[in-house]
Amino acid sequence: MPGPPSHIFNDLWPSVAIDCPLVYKVTGHWLSGFEHLASPPLHPARILIVDDEEDILLAARLLLRRHFASVETLKDPASLPDRVRRNAFDVLLLDMNFTGRTDRGEEGLALLAQVTGLDPQAVVVLVTAHGDVALAVEAMKKGAADFVTKPWDNDRLIATVLAASNLRRSRLEATELRTRSRGLAEATRVDGEIIGTSAPMLRVFQTVRRAAPTDANVLILGENGTGKELLAREIHRHSHRAQEAFVRVDLGTLSPQLFESELFGHRRGAFTDARQDRVGLLRAASGGTLFLDEIGNVPLHLQGKLLTVLERRQVTPVGAEMPEPIDVRVICATNLATERLADENVFRQDLLYRINTVEVLLPPLRERREDIPLLLEHYIAVYAEKYNVPLKRLSAAALERLTAHSWAGNVRALRHAVERAVILSERPMLEPDDFSLEGSSSPISSPRPAQASRLDAMERETIAHALETHERNISRAAEALGLTRASLYRRMQKYGL
Repeated sequence: MPGPPSHIFNDLWPSVAIDCPLVYKVTGHWLSGFEHLASPPLHPARILIVDDEEDILLAARLLLRRHFASVETLKDPASLPDRVRRNAFDVLLLDMNFTGRTDRGEEGLALLAQVTGLDPQAVVVLVTAHGDVALAVEAMKKGAADFVTKPWDNDRLIATVLAASNLRRSRLEATELRTRSRGLAEATRVDGEIIGTSAPMLRVFQTVRRAAPTDANVLILGENGTGKELLAREIHRHSHRAQEAFVRVDLGTLSPQLFESELFGHRRGAFTDARQDRVGLLRAASGGTLFLDEIGNVPLHLQGKLLTVLERRQVTPVGAEMPEPIDVRVICATNLATERLADENVFRQDLLYRINTVEVLLPPLRERREDIPLLLEHYIAVYAEKYNVPLKRLSAAALERLTAHSWAGNVRALRHAVERAVILSERPMLEPDDFSLEGSSSPISSPRPAQASRLDAMERETIAHALETHERNISRAAEALGLTRASLYRRMQKYGL
């Protein structure tokens, strides 16, 4: 028997396939006849085709099952909501009009609303006649992902369904990231209080009260350890986005090579290790707050790309052709001084104007010493509860010593010192020698030999030089020294840097 005409497989059209018995017989026989040949693995997406015309369902199923692992059909559109409740489909191919009913797409729009109401991450592709393109565009504004027209082009239909299945995966991944972000935010609330009654802190609180309920971009300035991330979380907590994700990005640890992939996402195959689609952190934060920590570390050539995304509110994943909309509130933080930010060779001024609609300066601890007793009391209680030890009191001598201390590491250093004292002290009263501060010896240490002192001096000098070289950028200084950020912070506290 001669094989089927070549156009049968390239331009399969429902009316031809059904009306011509030979074609239907041939498609059924010859499609199965090629099963012994090697073929690429099927895409794991689960597809549901909804139409009340049997020939449409058959033609679409025969085509798509050659590319996708699961292709189901549904002839009765009224049962679609129940089908969606019972099963999770990656892509729904939904007809806009049904036989013998209105041709204005009302039923398709109603079903679209029901589906997206049941599954907000549902990806619906509409199937419509050429004359209904305007209606399909209107439906996309109401939640549809794309549309194809009848009679469809096979390659176009397959490409559309593949893109829709990737979109579904991206939506699910973004939802998972937002859920994990909310869980992390809840888990870290034990230390999530900004404490202070000093005049500088009252000015900070006043600014936050006014800015938080808005969607204004906020730039938080301050030295390392002053609590910039805590303040960012506080702004998010008092915004109308509080129930959505708070996504933190440490730009200080993000290499230039991974910048676009991590922030913007990428498509499978976009580069060597891109084995699957990845949702960028910008899209993961959509609907919530994106906190860009240490934004002063971003190289100039990447600052321009970030500016474009923030201006257009669209992000194009690496390897993708079409931009995707984002809806984020941006909070940035940096330890760079204002004069450094004003330097065009360090930071783009157009990006600065974009991110500092509201600017908040967190004062160092040495400029608000009256807050130190409150902070000490708070963290003593926090760590006594955390480590299940009796609540300790602070002696007058210890309070005087701690209040007068310079606290180069700011609140972070104070918190660490209190935690250590609560764990190690066996006395109900915390004394000055329970705290490891610059200029005082540890209660358990003995005089060190001269050689150790010289080594300490050399280490201190090396760290001080690295901090100066990298303008006190902790991430870059730690990398240059071969240390983690945490290790560098400990050494800075040790040497009072």
